Amino acid sequence: MNCSTRLLRPSRRLVRNLAARPFSTSRPCCQQQQQKNASANEAAQRMLENHGKTTIVRRQLVDPNQLAKLAFTLGRPQVSGVAVADDTVLPNGTPVPAGYHLVYFTPGGVEADLGLDGTDRSFNAPAPFSRRMWAGGAMEWKAGDSILKIGDEVEERTRLISAKPKTSKSTGAGMVLVEVEKELWSPRGLAVVDRRSWIFRPAVTEADLQAAKPPPFQPNSDTVTSIEDSKGTDGLVRSFNWSPVGLFRFSALTFNGHKIHYNEDWTHKVESHAGLVVHGPLNLINLLNYWQDAHGAAAGQSVKKISYRAVSPIYAGQPYQVRTKAEGKTDAGETKWDIMAEKNGKPCMVAEIQ
Repeated sequence: MNCSTRLLRPSRRLVRNLAARPFSTSRPCCQQQQQKNASANEAAQRMLENHGKTTIVRRQLVDPNQLAKLAFTLGRPQVSGVAVADDTVLPNGTPVPAGYHLVYFTPGGVEADLGLDGTDRSFNAPAPFSRRMWAGGAMEWKAGDSILKIGDEVEERTRLISAKPKTSKSTGAGMVLVEVEKELWSPRGLAVVDRRSWIFRPAVTEADLQAAKPPPFQPNSDTVTSIEDSKGTDGLVRSFNWSPVGLFRFSALTFNGHKIHYNEDWTHKVESHAGLVVHGPLNLINLLNYWQDAHGAAAGQSVKKISYRAVSPIYAGQPYQVRTKAEGKTDAGETKWDIMAEKNGKPCMVAEIQ
C-alpha cells in the first residue's frame, strides 16, 4: 500500500516525544493518588499544548488485497456483493463497507517507537499515562458518491479534539480521556468522519504487580473462531467466539501491536485480564455487519451514523452475542436502532445506529 504523511499547521513540539516528568514514589498512598490525579490534569493540558493546533495528513491507496484479507478474517464470503476468493481480485470501484476503513491508514513507525504495551504513540498522553484503552467513539458516512471505493487514493486528516482528566470509578486513579477525529476524503469528497475516544491509564509499577490479584486465566489456545446466526424473540441474533488466531489476524491487518490481543502473560499479569482481549474496533465492525444483515439489506439502506461505547472486555474463547435491543425514532424523526454485544446477559459494547 502506498502511503505518505505530511503535517498541516505543525506544532513546534509535535516531532519530539513528550518528556516524562518525575513522580515521587515515596509518598503515602493518599498523597500518591492525589499526585496522580493532579498529573492527569497536567497531562491533558500538555496534550492540548502539543497537539491542539496540528492536523496530520496522510494519503493512501485503497487496495483490494487488504479488504479481501479482512473479509477472510470476518468470515464474510462477499464484500459489497462481490465474492471474495484467493484467486480473484476485488475490482476497482467496489465500495468499502461501513467500518472496513479501519484496516487502512494503520499506525506506522519502528518497534522502538512503540509504548511498553505495544501501542503506537500518536496522540498518546504523556507519562505516566501510557496504558491505552479504546473506549468508544462515533462515525458518520456522507451520502452520495463520495463513499470510499477500491482504487481510490484517499486522504486522511487527523486532529486532536479534546484531552480531559478523568477519575476511575473503580480505583479512584487519575486517567486521561483523549478524543481524536479523522476525516477520510475520497477523490469525490468527504466520505467518512471517524471520532475515536481513548482512555490512558497510569503505567503499572512493580508495587502494582505485587499487589495485583488477576482473575483466573481462561486457556483459549484450542478455540476456533465461530460466527453463527439464530432467530431470537426480537429478530436476528449473531453469536461469536473469537480464537487467538482470529485476533492475531485482525491485529496484523490493523498493524496493532497492543499486547492485550496476543501476549497472554502481559494481558493477565500486567493488565489483569482473564484472557486475550477481543479488539474494540473488531467488535465495532461486527456490530455494523450485523446491522446491515439484520436491518439494512432488506430495506436497501446503508448506515448513516453510529455512536458506540465499550462497556466491558470480551476474551478469546468466550462466547457472546450481538442483537438488536430496541428500534425507535430520533428527535428528527429518523429511524434508529440500539445494537448491543453482550455476554451472559451483560452488555460489552453498546451502539446507536441511524
